[in-house]
Amino acid sequence: MSKKVVTFGEIMLRLSTPGFTRFVQSQDFDATYGGGEANVAVSLSNYGLNSYFVTKLPKHEIGQSAVNHLRRYGVKDDYIVRGGDRVGIYFLETGSSQRASKVIYDRANSAITQMKIDEVDWRKVFEKSDWFHWTGITPALGKTAQECLTVACKAAKEAGATISCDLNFRAKMWTQQEAQEVMKQLMRFVDVCIANEEDAEKSLGLKADNTSIETGILNEEGYFNVAKKLKEIYNFKAIAITLRESFSASKNGWSALLLDDKDCKSPFRSTRYEIEIVDRVGGGDSFASGLIYGLLTKNNTKEALEFAVAASCLKHSIPGDFNLVTSEEVEKLIKSGGSGRVER
Repeated sequence: MSKKVVTFGEIMLRLSTPGFTRFVQSQDFDATYGGGEANVAVSLSNYGLNSYFVTKLPKHEIGQSAVNHLRRYGVKDDYIVRGGDRVGIYFLETGSSQRASKVIYDRANSAITQMKIDEVDWRKVFEKSDWFHWTGITPALGKTAQECLTVACKAAKEAGATISCDLNFRAKMWTQQEAQEVMKQLMRFVDVCIANEEDAEKSLGLKADNTSIETGILNEEGYFNVAKKLKEIYNFKAIAITLRESFSASKNGWSALLLDDKDCKSPFRSTRYEIEIVDRVGGGDSFASGLIYGLLTKNNTKEALEFAVAASCLKHSIPGDFNLVTSEEVEKLIKSGGSGRVER
């Protein structure tokens, strides 16, 4: 029987400038949908798992359009609450070379920020569930989202589900102090913690030594030490940290490390990929979903990490938030190293 995975968060309308045009010059926007936990739900459905997404969306046509977009990829909407007035929006300008990408949020008072604890039967949501995933974006939405997330985590624990969190700090949504006050408390529920170069510092106050993400210099030992400290403090079963070497908006080095109780009792560094970026939005979510799938289905955690890094490598070549690849395509990249040759 296929594993049941639940994610909880906000799905937004994404309006992006075509190609690499700037906000001030574009006369059109490409419309699609995305958001941290929704991106994970889509990937896990593509990999063949029973993927459920929990959120709140308006009853009007834009809310229905978001639901339809999830259904298109097989995500189950059984527990989506309908109500509220608006779908959150984010605008994206895709950068190139030395010009960074830009995101502008228009998500204040979106439907999920008005979601109440009793609008969802959380025990029913987590019946026979294997995994629950959330990101640091959800508690950044405000007090009501924090309350719903806390109840969800308690219900997931009672159901025996593994809980993962991608720290995902967003400076435009809250301060480091606000994030740490909330996130440190929520870590008591988390089994698998996922972070990037900055998240551990800004969400939990732990910084890697001798590292500069702006210059693309990553001190592997510094991140190994961060993983060890996180495990000591919060007793996580596994820590995964993605390592992005940002040489420009178009070219990155991409790898990750893992520390756990089983196969990686000392930190394990994955294969490193050099990637030419088409769209990096959702890159971290594609790693998280790959790791979840790997930890649920692979023989060991090293294989799970390699699957996650390869899956995320492929995502960077796909426009939009969602990672529209199959598990077979990920496995092929792992085996071949990725020549990019035409498949005929």
